[in-house]
Amino acid sequence: MSGRAHTHIFDEANPLAERRLRWVVILTAVMMVIEIAAGWLFKSMALLADGWHMSSHAVALGLSAAAYALARRYAQDGRFAFGTWKIEVLGGYTSALFLVAVAAYMVYESVTRLFYPAVISFDQAIAVAVAGLAVNLISAGMLAGVHGHDRHHYDHDHDHPRHHDLNMRSAFVHVAADAATSVLAIGALVSGKYFGANWMDPVMGLLGAVLVAAWAGGLLKDTGRALLDAEMDAPVVAKIRDSISGNNLEAEIHDLHVWRVGKGKYACVLSVATDRDLSPDDIRAKLAKHPELAHVTVEVNRTPTAQ
Repeated sequence: MSGRAHTHIFDEANPLAERRLRWVVILTAVMMVIEIAAGWLFKSMALLADGWHMSSHAVALGLSAAAYALARRYAQDGRFAFGTWKIEVLGGYTSALFLVAVAAYMVYESVTRLFYPAVISFDQAIAVAVAGLAVNLISAGMLAGVHGHDRHHYDHDHDHPRHHDLNMRSAFVHVAADAATSVLAIGALVSGKYFGANWMDPVMGLLGAVLVAAWAGGLLKDTGRALLDAEMDAPVVAKIRDSISGNNLEAEIHDLHVWRVGKGKYACVLSVATDRDLSPDDIRAKLAKHPELAHVTVEVNRTPTAQ
């Protein structure tokens, strides 16, 4: 192995995302208090579900913001052998778990309200739901610009979705889920006010729960893969194999491990066998054309020659 010094910071910080996320947390927390209070006061299940839904988002968004801060704080800490990016991924995974809990709560409350209807103060509830939607749209606009922040860096992998900021994606999904449930709440309240369809209120709560659960499942899958290093089907793995077998190196890969250490950045441990006089630096030189490989460890074993 080469004695050259190298850094173990494999992921760029995203200060714009962190700053905007803090503002979104504040907006969400304020609207959360208003919607929960209004839902209880005006007897709207859709509005109350949206408020409690937003309360979990306030906590989850706070966790996402904290994940950015912790990843930045410990970026130089030598205990993190492959950097602190997975702190952000863990924040996204935790946020997804909050979404699952929200969906379960919405189902429970909506089913309860189907069997035990309540009198709804439609005018007040609609006004609060519209205000909640406005806050959600403002928050989504603040996060949308940084949701795909790193997209242009990795066009060579056809903009694979795994390269996106999973922590910011989780925050964006929380805000988008809030906006969707606000729209459903408004639709339910309007139907109840003008058409007497009070049953629409809990039904929309159930529909919102299904939507939130679906988004949570997608987040859990993507963040779980990163946390468990399930990346051996990433495009870069095939590129590594092609670089070794397609360059007349006369080397055979005996062992290969690839895992993600940043947004679109990977670490690689590679063991090859050859009867040629190849060094680890020769192998690394062939892999240098793949900038997504941030850390490469190579072992070269000599193949015994036939006597």
